[in-house]
Order: sequence, then C-alpha cells, then structure tokens
Amino acid sequence: MQKKTGLPLYLLLIFSIPAGAQLKKGNMMAGANVGSVLFNSGSADITVAQIGSNTSKITSYNVSIGPSLGWFISDNTVVGAALNINPYSNKTTYEQSGSTYQSDKNTNFNIGLGGFARHYFGSPGSMMPFGQLGLNFGISTLKTEGFFYGGSGPTAYKISYDGSSNGGFFANSTFQFGFTKMVGDLTGLDFYIGYNFSYNKNTFKKTTLRDDGNDGSIDSRGENETTSKFTNHGFLLGVGFQVFLKGKK
Repeated sequence: MQKKTGLPLYLLLIFSIPAGAQLKKGNMMAGANVGSVLFNSGSADITVAQIGSNTSKITSYNVSIGPSLGWFISDNTVVGAALNINPYSNKTTYEQSGSTYQSDKNTNFNIGLGGFARHYFGSPGSMMPFGQLGLNFGISTLKTEGFFYGGSGPTAYKISYDGSSNGGFFANSTFQFGFTKMVGDLTGLDFYIGYNFSYNKNTFKKTTLRDDGNDGSIDSRGENETTSKFTNHGFLLGVGFQVFLKGKK
C-alpha cells in the first residue's frame, strides 16, 4: 500500500526555517497581540458646605486583541494586516452617606481592520528588540445607562436613562516598542509597551425617564438622538506571540 507523504512533506518545507533566518526577506509572520490599557480604579472625596461629604468612584478597562499576518519586505522589516477587537468600558458613581445617588456607565465594542509595520533591530537571536507602528479603523457600538436621585421628601425624584447605537466609527494609531523572545526556531513571545491614540464617533438614541416622588411610577418620558465624539490617549502594556513561516520562492 502506497503511503501518502505529500502533505507532511509540504508542511515540513513550509515550517523549516533554519535557526537565525526568521527575519529574512520573503518570509511570513503570523501571530496575535493582546494589549491592554491598564485597568483603572480611583476615588475622590468632595465636601460641599451645603450638602456635606461626597465620594466619587471611577472604574474603567480597555482591552485590545489583534491577530495579524505580515510579510518581510526586507531583512528585519515586516508589513502586514491585522484584525482589531477592542472592548472597553468606564463607570462613574457618586455616593453620600453610603448611598449611591448618581451612576453613569458607558460600554463600547470596536471591531475593524488595520495595518502595521515592524522593524527588528540587530541580528536574529533569542531576544529580538523591535519597534512597530499600527493603524486600525472599523465600526463601533456604544451602550450607555445611568440614574440620578435628587430632591428630598415630597420633592424627591429619580431620573434614569439608557441608550444604544449601531454603525459608529473608530480609528486608532499605536506605537510600540518591545522584544520578541524566541522559544523555538519558529515561535516567539512578544512583550511590549507603547502609546495609543483613538477616536470614536457614535450616534445613539437615548430614553430618559423621570419618577417624581420616587415611588416607582413613570411620570414623564423623553427620547432624543445624541452624537458623541471623543478621543483617548492611552498607555499600552501587552503580550503576544509570533510564528515565523518560510515564504514561497
């Protein structure tokens, strides 16, 4: 019975890169980055003579996941394309005497495509430093919700709101500096720090409800359409992995 050796032989040729030849022109690099703007949590104590002491708490997170595929256009320099997946959220609450009287929360999800250029410094080795520039753009969704308790006694009231959008737009650019730690002839782990600038635009519909007397009934209802535009500057700290593949001759 004849053995089928075509596929194993083809894979062997594709993945057989001599040690030290990972960064040669014509080779490919496939991998994924997992970058994160560090989770933030903070609080502030504010005292106003007329209403007493208040506490504000802020929590937020920002995670970026980017699978990528690149080609070495020259020794040590690779350009390629990436998929960008970026969920993030921030929440602010205000408390007085242990009770929360206001809360505002925004949750975003971005997905898009982009490109990158990376240059490795020096000769191939077990520790290869690099610098990388990237640009991404795509669609964005936004959800927002919150409430506010005001007044006291017979004048007490609660205002709550929620809104969502579809078809928003985002763009971001990044600069990274780090190194690839080779853990074999073909694979390496990326460790990097960097800077991220992002822009987001969303148009969403928001519904606002008012409960006079704070008795659970809805006394008035309003709807509007809001367009939000904002920018963000962030510090990146991330890890990833890369697989170096032998290109076609």
